[in-house]
This record gives sequence, C-alpha cells and structure tokens, in this order.
Amino acid sequence: MISHMNNDLQRCKVGTFLLASILLVGCTQEPTKTDAPSPTTATTPAAKESDAARGATLSVGVVPQQAASVLAKQWTPLLNHIGEKAGVRLVFKTAKDIPAFERCCANGEYDIAYMNPYHYTVYHETPGYEAIAKRSGSKIKGILVKKRGSPLKALQDLAGADLAFPAPRAFAATLLTTAGLDAAEVSFQSHYVSSHDSVYLNVAKGRFAAGGGIMRTLKSVDQDVRDQLEILWQTPEYTPHAFAVHPRVDAKSRGAVADAMVALGSYEEGRELLNPLRIKLLEAASNQDWDDVRALNIEIR
Repeated sequence: MISHMNNDLQRCKVGTFLLASILLVGCTQEPTKTDAPSPTTATTPAAKESDAARGATLSVGVVPQQAASVLAKQWTPLLNHIGEKAGVRLVFKTAKDIPAFERCCANGEYDIAYMNPYHYTVYHETPGYEAIAKRSGSKIKGILVKKRGSPLKALQDLAGADLAFPAPRAFAATLLTTAGLDAAEVSFQSHYVSSHDSVYLNVAKGRFAAGGGIMRTLKSVDQDVRDQLEILWQTPEYTPHAFAVHPRVDAKSRGAVADAMVALGSYEEGRELLNPLRIKLLEAASNQDWDDVRALNIEIR
C-alpha cells in the first residue's frame, strides 16, 4: 500500500494569461468562454471563419506539472489543431498548482482533462471521466534527481534528508518515489513546491538534497537547469497519463476528438505538434488500461 501525507486542497483561482489565451479557471465558477482569439487563429480572416464554423466549445484542463506559461506554449497550438480536425473549439486551461487542478477535476470543471494515472482512477469514479487516449508505446516512471556532482549514490543516502516533490498526489513524481523510499525504510522530510519545474530548480540550487519528477518534464525543463541535475533513482513503470472526457460531453464530439488525437502520429504536422510534449504518438485508451495503477491500492492520508 502506498501512503502519503495530504495537504489541504486549495481552491482554484481565476486568472488569464495573455500568452496563448491561457485560462486558469476557478472551480467554483462555470467554465468560461473566451472571445480573445489565440495567436494561431487571430492572424487571418480564414482562421476567424474556421472558428465560427466550429461546433461545441470544450475546455481542456492540463495538469500543471510545469509553469503555466510553458504549458500554454506547448498545448495551445496542439489543441487548436485537434479542434480544427474534430470540428470543435478546444480551450486550454490549467490551475495554479496540482491540488487546485484536483479540485477542478473533482468538481467536473473540465470537459476534457489530461491527468496523471492516479488522478484518472479517482476521477473516473466521481465525477465519471472516461479515458479516450493515452501516450503510445511507453509508460510512466518516477525519478529522484540530485544536484550534479552530489555524493549521493543510493536511496539509503537520503536518510533524514529534506526532499522536494510537486504535490502530495503527483503520481510518479511523489507517490511512486516516496513508496520506493518507504520500501527502503528511508526516513525523509517532504516539501511540496507546486510543480515539477520547481522541484528541478530547487534541487539545482541546492535547497533540497533530491526531488521527485518524471523523465518527460526533466527533458522539457530549461537546459541550464537540466545540466545541473542527475538521476539518482527510478521507479517501476506504469500506464501513463490519461486524456479523459467528462460524461456531459456529447458522443459525437467525444468521438471526433478521440479520433483526431489518435491520428496525430500519422502525419508530419501532427507529429510536430506533439513533439514539444515529448510525445511521439497517442493511442486509443479504455478504463481498464489503468488497472495496474488501481492494483497499487493507493491511499492518501
């Protein structure tokens, strides 16, 4: 059984990033439509006509593993493209941190959500998110990173150390890595710093002996930060993040978005849009794909 200390979940706050029409949406409010066009649709009359011709407007909540500005750059062009192919308008949204994102998911705030494997097992039950796609050909594993040149060589060397993690329920970066430490009977003090990028930066600056993350976000962090880090330890692998749809989304829109996602890897433009996310291909997914995560019997305390 994996256990971890829980922090009080904070309410989502409303905010707007001018960069790439990013929305940080509060869970206590209805999803907000934005009239401000994204950079990819604001430049030509044809693009504006395309917007008008689209069907439903669907919010897409992305788990905030990285800074919101970074996520906006990575996700907005991809979602615009998927929306064009599916005949819907996809609006990128995120939250100020992972606990706030969890509140949004629990309240069914997002029409579509990109969530970690543990989140999916929870929010599939309530409010009923259903998986439609996942990364193809690879699984997710947690890593513990240390400052390059640090004398740390094994988990046991972290006994009594202060360690950085994104949030209590970050699946691979927190739950899997702390489970490994617990299994090795290593005592440590957890510190939650809101995002994967913050973990890497704090470890690089020597504020913590080590920190939890995943390979995808480590590869995406600024080069000057990445060059200061080394991987100390890695966890076993599990089914990766889910793209999941809220039950209120109509079957036609749901199917069209799923088909557009799975098709991305079959043509050059689609592959180029996936590349900033360090994803080569998406494949269709079903609820049972996350049974390996359910078998861990994760409990948060």
